[in-house]
Amino acid sequence: TRNVKTFTVSQRIKVHNLVMKHIPGADPELVLLNHYYEELDRIPLSEMTRTEINKLLAKLGFYKKENPEDQVPEEFRLAPAKDSPFEGQSTGPPPTTDADQSEADSQHTDL
Repeated sequence: TRNVKTFTVSQRIKVHNLVMKHIPGADPELVLLNHYYEELDRIPLSEMTRTEINKLLAKLGFYKKENPEDQVPEEFRLAPAKDSPFEGQSTGPPPTTDADQSEADSQHTDL
């Protein structure tokens, strides 16, 4: 359990889409959810070392940043989820074109 605590304090801010919740008295476990927050699996962590937890997260497809403030590349934004219902959809705002801007300017003549 000490290894898990050490991992959670030092690594959790670097692993994208990993949320840690401390539940007093509960054995530490990794709960995998789908895009709809439905539980897919539970993996006990109490007997694992920090290295084993890091390897497990990498194997599952979690993206680990070099530094906590680093940006996550677009292709890893939804990682580690597989078969995303949002795949192929832009996760950012739609690009604007000159035509879109001209139309917006003509609708807001009071600005």
